Amino acid sequence: MSSLEEIKTERLKKRELLSAAGMDPYAAKSERTHTNKLVLEDFDKLADSETEIVAAGRIMAMRRHGGSVFCDVFDGTGRLQFFFSRDAVGLKLFDLLVNAIDPGDFIEVRGVPFLTKRGTEAIAVSDWRVLTKALVNIPVEHFGIKDEDERYRKRYLDILLNEELQEVFRLKERFWQVTRQFMKDEGFMEVETPTLEVTTGGAEARPFITHHNDFDMDVYLRISIGELWQKRLMAAGIPKTFEIGRAYRNEGTSPEHLQEFTNMEFYWAYADYRDGMKLVQKLYRTIATEVFGTTKFSTRGHSFDLADEWVEVDYVEEIKKQTGIDVTLATEVEMAATAEELGIKYEGDNKERLTDTLWKYCRKNIAGPAFLVNHPLLVAPLAKQKGNDPLAQMFQPIIAGSEVGRGYSELNDPVDQEARFKEQQKLLEAGDEEAMMPDYEFVEMLEYGMPPTCGFGFGERLFSFLLDKPLRETQMFPLMKPKE
Repeated sequence: MSSLEEIKTERLKKRELLSAAGMDPYAAKSERTHTNKLVLEDFDKLADSETEIVAAGRIMAMRRHGGSVFCDVFDGTGRLQFFFSRDAVGLKLFDLLVNAIDPGDFIEVRGVPFLTKRGTEAIAVSDWRVLTKALVNIPVEHFGIKDEDERYRKRYLDILLNEELQEVFRLKERFWQVTRQFMKDEGFMEVETPTLEVTTGGAEARPFITHHNDFDMDVYLRISIGELWQKRLMAAGIPKTFEIGRAYRNEGTSPEHLQEFTNMEFYWAYADYRDGMKLVQKLYRTIATEVFGTTKFSTRGHSFDLADEWVEVDYVEEIKKQTGIDVTLATEVEMAATAEELGIKYEGDNKERLTDTLWKYCRKNIAGPAFLVNHPLLVAPLAKQKGNDPLAQMFQPIIAGSEVGRGYSELNDPVDQEARFKEQQKLLEAGDEEAMMPDYEFVEMLEYGMPPTCGFGFGERLFSFLLDKPLRETQMFPLMKPKE
């Protein structure tokens, strides 16, 4: 087997052959008149009328048989066979094809659609030229790229050779397209909010920090999709907003978590969390039927049907049922002891982190579809309180043992919000890097008045769950650590 350098050396020689024949090995433009898909859709009409067309694409396979060459060509819309005969293209072009063209190269042909003797739809080529000369071999399609690290580093080849992966990204585009259209049909205005922030409001996560040279200050990449900004728009008199965009969290990697991902968040004035639950249930069912063509899914060892009734799971009661501890009454010492008895790993020893840790242990047993409700107020610093109970007007959709979204009746009391920010500040000062940064300009906005509002957000993790694939596998270009 030739080494990579030997292959490149050989192909560079072939590039020189093309140049010597008057062909630019790296054309600026194609004169293509028909995509492969269009040729196949109109094949009978084009073949019967002997219409001359120009087609182009990457050679995926190439076979010579005497004075003929068959090339399987892919252009991103479909696969088509290009048939070259020595008599049709002439000796000079035929020999150049044989001596200078390889699988992986992009070519353009002129010819007429016809059926081969085996009944294959093809183009009988009368003229051709190279568009791009590849200098290395692409992997054989049947085998693809087996090494996972290599697949992610050379994602362009992984996508090219894996039709199933191509379908994943077509579905993902449809996923966000359906989401966007649903929100617009429901009367929500699409907005854009800052991705660089002075404080990272709207969630509890460790942020990425960068430096703003002009202002000479550190800023943060947002960890939520404009939560505090969209709520400012509620005060501005825009009653329904949503945004789809990238968020960044400087945390660990898992099948369900990455540091960069796409989220959608909406905010709805004059509505509460109960209104949000109805809308989200309708949204998820719409996504299921319009993107996947079903409401029934099996993922992460669970099976569920989004068309079923969505039961309500009480946060406090569920933890008590599974662990025997009431997180609203237990001390931090008791909660830590319970976690250790159950063999649960946890970080941080404040009550908020311990409460969240115990819940994450319990959620894995819930298949859904369900709504998690009655969260302790401690884990929801931006949500309204439920009457006099120390609980939040909050909800989270649950499927396959995990939350796939979060929403609340948004806190609009400036005095209460300022007090909760101060509690988060104490956590930050105690070393909790995931505690929420206070935003006192947001409190100032609340002093001017914000109407009752429901807010909700979910991310591409929902897509990966419905597809039953790790989140990393459903991103086109997941971040990779450079090779040393």
